[in-house]
Amino acid sequence: MSDLPLSATPAIPTGLPTTVGALRASGHRLRDVKSEMRENLLTALRTGVDPWPGIVGFGRTVLPQLERALLAGHDVVLLGERGQGKTRLLRSLAGLLDEWTPVIAGAELGEHPYEPITPASRRRAAELGPDLPVEWVHRSLRYTEKLATPDSSVGDLIGDVDPVKVAEGRSLGDPETIHFGLIPRGHRGIVGINELPDLAERIQVALLNVMEERDVQVRGYTLRLPLDVVVVATANPEDYTNRGRIITPLKDRFGAEIRTHYPLEITAEIALVRQEAELVAEVGDHLIEVLARFVRSLRASSSVDQRSGVSARFAVAAAETVAAAALRRAARTGEAAAVARPVDLDGVIPILRGKIEFEAGEEGREDELLGHLLRRATADTARQLLAGIDLAPLAEAVSGRSVTTGERITAEELLRSLPEAVEVAEIAKRMGADPTGPAGPVASAVELALELLYLSRQLSKDSDAEHSVYGA
Repeated sequence: MSDLPLSATPAIPTGLPTTVGALRASGHRLRDVKSEMRENLLTALRTGVDPWPGIVGFGRTVLPQLERALLAGHDVVLLGERGQGKTRLLRSLAGLLDEWTPVIAGAELGEHPYEPITPASRRRAAELGPDLPVEWVHRSLRYTEKLATPDSSVGDLIGDVDPVKVAEGRSLGDPETIHFGLIPRGHRGIVGINELPDLAERIQVALLNVMEERDVQVRGYTLRLPLDVVVVATANPEDYTNRGRIITPLKDRFGAEIRTHYPLEITAEIALVRQEAELVAEVGDHLIEVLARFVRSLRASSSVDQRSGVSARFAVAAAETVAAAALRRAARTGEAAAVARPVDLDGVIPILRGKIEFEAGEEGREDELLGHLLRRATADTARQLLAGIDLAPLAEAVSGRSVTTGERITAEELLRSLPEAVEVAEIAKRMGADPTGPAGPVASAVELALELLYLSRQLSKDSDAEHSVYGA
């Protein structure tokens, strides 16, 4: 198993057979794609190797269903709201293919040397016999993907007459004048169709033969290709009634329809953000947890259009925005290390509110709603992390003098402004910071504690564009 990116193809190993005769002599066995995936999946399950690297939050729900579908040899449609990782899950299926597979060298389709399917390849196989040349294809090249759009044509997916080949002198009825579409070119592999309901219904009809009889029909040609493909697709439940639908005969041909979901546990949400976000500054786990709780609150809010969903990309973009705010603050204050603090959460709402669809009647209240949910997520996270710590001494000490944070305040300045009697070591430890280490993580932890005291009405806070002052 490998999580090699689809764009990265390693060098072909040396010593592999280069003719069909040598391939037979090596003992190579032909398997159809579904059998190949089934056997490789079973091997992974038996040996304890993770068949789904990088897939978070589906371990007890979606993945067992998908594994059963693949073991049964079914084509699959993944049904779920935006940003649930459907496309990533489809692409991970390529990891169940053999790392290298032989194909007929120079063939237009990826035909196995034992079973040529096009007239040209069959003719070459008959002429060359055991000397038919063989080349090897990496599994990353055997996954083909198409984003379904309303302007997609039958020619894009199945094929059409190639006018160039006709102009070269071939007869219009010659099967070799066909320019094959995406699905035939996915022969001996996996074909993924994203947003399947966006395909016009007449285009979906063209897939019926592919899904059942495993052949294609192009215009008036009598050519029949016994395609060996696994067809997988994604769809949004909203698409069934709004933009389009999957026609009933096509739905019937998918062996499995699997519902995806957003992470069910906050730990999975945090792990997903950590895995996907490209952070330009240090963002502590406590702030990632705030964002994870914020996103989960949005998904539970009656003011947010849940049919559209709140994508996991929102949480990822929010974490990247917080990191960018910390980097900008460090550049303005001259801090050597950019470490995010709760003050950097303020930049999330104005930048990302356009990624949320609200219910009718909420116009004009979007910022108020988002601000309320973000404050609640901050308070819930701080209470969870600081449970058992008596913050009353901190509140009493700060109420006698002001503590200022903001865009122009460094971590060292924030810590120096605390009363000398304040003990921050336990607060820092609870949030994974070393009390004797760099000031950035410690200041971030203390600032979250101050924010909790403010949200629980034990301190006041006065804020302007660049500063927040905690006090009595």
